[in-house]
Amino acid sequence: MKNTLIEALQWRYATKKYDPTFQLDPKDKETLERVLQLTPTSYGLQPLHYIWLEDKALLEKTKTLAWNQQQIIDAGAVLVLCTKTELDAAYLDAHADLMRDTRNMQEEQIKGFRAHLHTAIGNKSAAHVQVWNDKQAYIALGQLLTACALLQLDATPMEGFDPIALDELLQLKEKGLHSVLICTIGKRAADDHYQHLQKVRRPKKSLFSTR
Repeated sequence: MKNTLIEALQWRYATKKYDPTFQLDPKDKETLERVLQLTPTSYGLQPLHYIWLEDKALLEKTKTLAWNQQQIIDAGAVLVLCTKTELDAAYLDAHADLMRDTRNMQEEQIKGFRAHLHTAIGNKSAAHVQVWNDKQAYIALGQLLTACALLQLDATPMEGFDPIALDELLQLKEKGLHSVLICTIGKRAADDHYQHLQKVRRPKKSLFSTR
C-alpha cells in the first residue's frame, strides 16, 4: 500500500489538457463523494458544500470567470468546493444533535461539547469564521486530489477564478455559501506535454527537521 500511494502521487500532476471524450464513471464519482464526506474538519462540523457543474451553459460561464481555462470545458467532471458563510447557533446545535444521536448518547453526555461549540465558535467574528471555514475546504481538496490519484483520475485544483462572480452565477449567497476552490477531474489528453515533465520538489532534507 505504501508503494501504491507514493506511485499514485508521483503519477499525478495538475493536468493542463484533458481528453474531452472521457466521462467520469458513476462509481468513481460515488467514491469521491464518500471521500469528501469523510474528510476531517474542525469539530467535525463539515461547514462545506460541493457542487458538480454539469450544465453546459454554466460551465461556459464558469470558464469565463476562471480566466478561460479550457480544463473546465474538457474535463470529465467539474466540482466547486464551497463553504458556509456563517455557523449560527442552529447549525451548531444540529451538529451536536447529530453526534448525540449517531453515537446513542444522552443529552447529559453531549451538553459539555454543545456548550463548547457555542463558546468557541460563537465568540468568533464573522470574518474569522469565514477564514476558518475556508481552511476546511483546502483539507477536503487534499483528500480529493489523493483519492483521484489512487483512482488513476487526473485532477486540477484551481484558485484562479473570480469567486464573487461565481457566487453570483451559482446564487450561493442566498444559500449561505461561497465558492473557495474548483477542481476539474478527468483523463489527461495524450498530447498534454506536461505529463512528461519531471516533477519538481524540494529535497526532503530541506522540508523536515527534528527537534
